[in-house]
Amino acid sequence: MSTPQNTKLGIWLMIATCAVFAVQDGLSRHLAENHSVFMVVMIRFWFFAAFVIALAARAPGGLRAATRTAHPVLQVTRGLLLVAEICVIVVGFVKLGLIEAHAVFTCYPLLVAALSGPILGEKVGWRRWAAIITGFIGVLIILQPGFAVFSPWALMPLLSAFLFALYGLLTRFVSAKDGTAVSFFWTGVVGAVAITPLGLMHWSWMTPEDWGWMGLLCCAAALSHWLLIKCYSVAEASAVQPFAFLQLVFIAILGLTLFGETLRPNVALGAAIVVAAGVFTIWRQRMRERAARQAG
Repeated sequence: MSTPQNTKLGIWLMIATCAVFAVQDGLSRHLAENHSVFMVVMIRFWFFAAFVIALAARAPGGLRAATRTAHPVLQVTRGLLLVAEICVIVVGFVKLGLIEAHAVFTCYPLLVAALSGPILGEKVGWRRWAAIITGFIGVLIILQPGFAVFSPWALMPLLSAFLFALYGLLTRFVSAKDGTAVSFFWTGVVGAVAITPLGLMHWSWMTPEDWGWMGLLCCAAALSHWLLIKCYSVAEASAVQPFAFLQLVFIAILGLTLFGETLRPNVALGAAIVVAAGVFTIWRQRMRERAARQAG
């Protein structure tokens, strides 16, 4: 039986997901300022892997069902892309700050739209291309002349957005044959295996206080993924995805209040352009899907 659709509940779940993601990113920045990014991400993925293994063990079919995939190479690639993306964006948080890094990272839906043609063979019309170009004008406004534009660190959130877009497209591709539980399992386990050698090479002992923050980060990561899965189970992705941009609002609140960051006018303007272009792109995708269903 299919899960009953409840768009209102899905929207609230997406808002809650964004709030938890923002807290998670703030904790990641705090820990990565004092410890290696690789170590922080490694511990996070250890917890993530344990979480998905426990879920798989309790599900029908157990671990055997969770490991059974029609796309083993692509599933491994997905896991590698995600762990690399998290490492890159956390470096961006430390070097650029939460607000500026997230303002650039917000362009990832536009990258998904741009790459969906060559990777998935989807048709990208002129309206979506116009939105993509507009969005990247917003990115250029964010990275206008200033200290960040002359630093290679300014490219970190853009690289992270590119990696996350590839991850999302591969997730969409494998979902045709692999269920959510299978992809979730492979993501956690592959990520943990891949990051462990780097994390152990950069190990440093944390204070009891930092271990407390680390534990909170791990719990936040598990909760955010659970909320996101629950959100997509009760509402169509195209209906709730525009609300994902609220994460930028929560990030701005954390950055301004806890990390002493500033919201430069060009960052606010550029982020608004990127968000508007992203919302339009998602809306166009929803219209196309609705037209396809009606035609079918």
